[in-house]
Amino acid sequence: MKATIIFLLLAQVSWAGPFQQRSIFDFYDLMLGDEASGADSDDHYRSPDAPDADVLGPVCPFRCQCHLRVVQCSDLGLDKVPKDLPPDTTLLDLQNNKITEIKGGDFKNLKNLHTLILVNNEISKIDAGAFAPLVKLERLYLSKNQLKELPEKMPKTLQELRAHENQITKVRKSVFNGLNEMIVIELGTNPLKSLGIENGAFQGMKKLSYIRIADTNITSIPQGLPPSLTELHLDGNKITRVDAASLKGLNNLAKLGLSFNNISTVDNGSLANTPHLRELHLNNNNLLKVPGGLAEHKYIQVVYLHNNNISAVGTNDFCPPGFNTKKASYSGVSLFSNPVQYWEIQPATFRCMYVRSAIQLGNYK
Repeated sequence: MKATIIFLLLAQVSWAGPFQQRSIFDFYDLMLGDEASGADSDDHYRSPDAPDADVLGPVCPFRCQCHLRVVQCSDLGLDKVPKDLPPDTTLLDLQNNKITEIKGGDFKNLKNLHTLILVNNEISKIDAGAFAPLVKLERLYLSKNQLKELPEKMPKTLQELRAHENQITKVRKSVFNGLNEMIVIELGTNPLKSLGIENGAFQGMKKLSYIRIADTNITSIPQGLPPSLTELHLDGNKITRVDAASLKGLNNLAKLGLSFNNISTVDNGSLANTPHLRELHLNNNNLLKVPGGLAEHKYIQVVYLHNNNISAVGTNDFCPPGFNTKKASYSGVSLFSNPVQYWEIQPATFRCMYVRSAIQLGNYK
C-alpha cells in the first residue's frame, strides 16, 4: 500500500503547480488494491432504513455514496461532518460543502481512514486533536478553506498535507513535530510572511521531499529546511536575494522554483550548496547577470532566466573552460526578454548544450 501511495504521489506532483483534484476517481483506484479481498459492491453498506441491518453492514450516511470503503459526501451543501460514518472507511470525500468547523468527535471511529478530503469548504476552526483518532491517515487535504493556522496533533502517519488557499499567517514548528513520515507539504496562496514561518519549522522530517510555498508574502527562503528535499517551489513571492546560507544543507535538491520574485542577486557559492540540482527557475525576476556557479555545477540541465535584466552573457557563464570537466549537458536554457542582444553572445557560450534547440534567445521587448 505504501509503495502504491508513493507512486501515485509522485505522479500527482507537478512542477510549480498545486494539486488539482478533478473527481473522486483521482483517489478511487488507490483503494481498489486494498479492497479486492473485502466487499466488492455497494451491498457492503446499507441505507438507514434498510431491512436486516445487522446482516448487510454499516450505514451509509444519508445522501452520500458508499462503495468499497470509499464514502463520497461531496457537493451536498453539508454544514457539518456527517455522523455515524462507517468505521471501515478508508477514503472520505467531503469537498465542496459548507462545513465551518471540525469538532473533536467528528472522526472518532475512523481508525482505518487513509485519505480525508475537506477541500473547498468554509472551515475556520479545527478542534485540537480532531484528527488524532485517524491513526492510519496518510493524506489530508484542507485547501480552499478559511484556516488561519494549521491544526495541531496531526496523525504521525501523515505523508501528504495540502492547505493552499487558506488564510494561514503562521507556521509553527510544533505543528510538524513527530511527523516523520511526511513527504509532501503544500502551503501556497496564503498571506504568509517570512516571520510567520518559525525557523526550522520543517526540520526533523527525514522523508520530506516536496515543499511548495508559492504566491505568499515571504521575502526570504525559509531557514532550516530538511536535507531530504528534492523539490522546493517558492514562486510568486517577494524574495529579493538568494544567499549561500539559505540553501545550505540541501544536498538532494533537484528542482528549485524561484520565478516571479524580486531577486536581483544570487550570491557566489549559493549553488554549490545544492550539488544535485537539475532545474533552476529564476525567470521573471530582477537579475542583472547570469548566476555564478553554473559552469562548475555538474548536474544542472535546465535554467530559466527569461524576463530579467541581464545585459551581458560571458563565454564561461554556463560551461566550464576545459572540455575535460565532467558536466551534464543542458537540455533547456532560456534567456529571452533580457536586454542582452542575442548576436552579442559568443557561440562558444553554449558549447555544453545538448542540442541547439535547447537554447531560447530573443530580442529584448
